[in-house]
Amino acid sequence: MRWLTDSALERLREAADAPDLEGTRYRLINKLGQGGMGGVYRVEDRTLEREVALKVISIPECSGGWSARLLQEARVIAKLEHPGIVPVHDAGTLPDGRPYYTMKLVQGKRLDEHLKDVPGLSDRLRIFLRICDAVAFAHAHGVLHRDLKPANVMIGPFGEVLVMDWGLSKLLGTVASARNLTEPEENKIREAGSDEGTAHGSVLGTPGYMSPEQTRGDALLDERADVYSLGVVLEFLMAQGSPQPVPRALAAIRRQAMADDAARRYQKVPDIAVDVAHFLDGLPVSAYPEGPFGHAWRWMSRNRAWILLLLAYMIARALVIFFRPG
Repeated sequence: MRWLTDSALERLREAADAPDLEGTRYRLINKLGQGGMGGVYRVEDRTLEREVALKVISIPECSGGWSARLLQEARVIAKLEHPGIVPVHDAGTLPDGRPYYTMKLVQGKRLDEHLKDVPGLSDRLRIFLRICDAVAFAHAHGVLHRDLKPANVMIGPFGEVLVMDWGLSKLLGTVASARNLTEPEENKIREAGSDEGTAHGSVLGTPGYMSPEQTRGDALLDERADVYSLGVVLEFLMAQGSPQPVPRALAAIRRQAMADDAARRYQKVPDIAVDVAHFLDGLPVSAYPEGPFGHAWRWMSRNRAWILLLLAYMIARALVIFFRPG
């Protein structure tokens, strides 16, 4: 008897898990990655003669709960037409019975991988503002992400900033009663669990990035849960590879976004985005009240070039007067 090696077993598992595209418009090219619910594959759309990404439930996890979640994710993304959110092209059921959807194929790096090419804090903060823009757009259309983290942000080859993986998204307010998963479906998904730290028991999200209320498993979450996660992302951007101390105003923005009490956080994503934009422009931020000395120091920092030019001119004038022949 010959025992199969681990690599051989993995290849057999991947072959069995590969989507059955027989009779569809798609041709399998290769696998791009594996997530909690299933795999993402590069496929060719033979009708439109282009390559797209296809997401499908894995065979061992093919349950009613995960199937409902995948279709919910497709519907959510389809309603969010924004440059920072990858568009969905098609959705349906494969011949093997598994649900799938296809979306734009994005070539790029995850945010956590991309940061080594972005050493400057100001450039990182501009990326953060574009993340905020996509999330604020989703909130305005009644969608809560619930799993914001650097691994779920993709940076495209032309600098596109894309918020990915809406598999744990939830519709907010009155929209949810008409379009969101029913409570039994949600419970089914919670019972299914996940293999990459995205869910644990009745809690959906990623440890370390979830707000306290999300960690507790509270059912009534709002935009402030995503605000907290954005605060953790901001902390990650400030901490990676920067030898300089974090400016106090920026640290105050992070603290307010990550307040344990949701009532003390920024109440909306545009609120934190405005403070970060003001920080970049050298303007006061709401999270960091400053006295007259702080205001003067910030004004001097903002106008440093002009101040240095003026000082150079005054020194030059003084030297000319002092050394002028009597």
